[in-house]
Amino acid sequence: MSASAEERVRAPAPAKDGPQGWAREQLGALKELLDRPLTTYYLIIMCSALLLALGLMMVLSASSIEALQKTGSPFSWFIKQSLSAALGVPVMYVCSRLPVRFFRWAGYPVMALSIIALVMVLFIGSSELGAQRWIYIGPLTIQPSEPAKLGLVLWGADLLARRARQGRIEWRQLLIPLMPGTAILAVMVMLGRDLGTTLVLFMIFLSLLWVVGAPVKLFGGIMALAVLAAVIMIKVEPYRMARIGAFLDPWADAQGAGYQAVQGQIAMGSGSWFGLGLGESRQKWSWLPHGESDFIFAIIGEELGLMGTLMVVALFGLLGYAGLRVAVRVNDPFIRLAAAAMVAWIVGQATVNMGAVLGVLPITGIPLPLVSYGGSALLPTLAALGMLLSFAKREPGAREALAARGPGPAARALSWLGLGGTTRGRVTR
Repeated sequence: MSASAEERVRAPAPAKDGPQGWAREQLGALKELLDRPLTTYYLIIMCSALLLALGLMMVLSASSIEALQKTGSPFSWFIKQSLSAALGVPVMYVCSRLPVRFFRWAGYPVMALSIIALVMVLFIGSSELGAQRWIYIGPLTIQPSEPAKLGLVLWGADLLARRARQGRIEWRQLLIPLMPGTAILAVMVMLGRDLGTTLVLFMIFLSLLWVVGAPVKLFGGIMALAVLAAVIMIKVEPYRMARIGAFLDPWADAQGAGYQAVQGQIAMGSGSWFGLGLGESRQKWSWLPHGESDFIFAIIGEELGLMGTLMVVALFGLLGYAGLRVAVRVNDPFIRLAAAAMVAWIVGQATVNMGAVLGVLPITGIPLPLVSYGGSALLPTLAALGMLLSFAKREPGAREALAARGPGPAARALSWLGLGGTTRGRVTR
């Protein structure tokens, strides 16, 4: 055999389809990864942890100047947010370990306490920025409308799941008492002049409608009522009319009603592709109002650029995908309803917040979940994500995969201290 013939024999065979074959291999690997039973579980943990860490970092950066001016320390608001996170992460962990029946029971007291707190805020609450939604108890600030979102998710999901027959839920079951209960919450929030939270409650309710397969006519009727209520709320409050005008053309009154929107757009535009650098924001020097809360997405765009904002969008997108994946893969009606409603709450609220900063939606004053400053919003959100982790363990094969993985770091630490009982899995000699 000649040398050239021998080389041809030894040479590796070319790929059958070239780049197309490689792309199919990668898609197959991705499909295999998504088919693993714990993919959803780890997606929720990863997205939640990254958004929470980013939020703490950006709260420190965005609030440092104003905190220094008002309290004498640039770390004041960052410390408060860190304490809220230090409380919220254990709450998230505990919720991830609780059974589904606990959440079904918890929706009723959470809903009742939320209504009581919303009534209280009308009488003893503090009014700021045109909305009356805060109760001050010493150094603590409580915003009752935040746990009301969690209460509506749990109560509404259990109410409908109890009436499910062979996995199907009749949309007529929505009319009583879910619709009146949602209306009570919405009216209480609207009396506090908080249109943004009313919108989030409405999104939660619509998600429940969607999951149970409500007819298009019902959607249309409820949407018409919601639009009418929104128009009335805008008409009776002059500051809301000013916000609508500022939304349509913020530069027409750049020093008045459109000031916050204009400064937010300047911040986003200044960041370009990769931003000015962490901590290098110019707008936080008393230019952009509420840069640590409602408009923290603008500070992210300024300091981390387009890449930073796309990362935030991607994380919320993955979190929404994980929640809907739970709703699709688990047969329990309560889990399907609650998971879909939580996605509507968290991802919907994030979309409204980011849309307001970008100027494609009116400014509503609602925070960016997990990222914006505010313990009243952070704690219920982390509790909801812990609940979603608990639901993810009910996916097919998830329990077996967790059992095969063995005890986690917390369980091992308790075992080392003699507090964790018998350790499952490998026996050490």
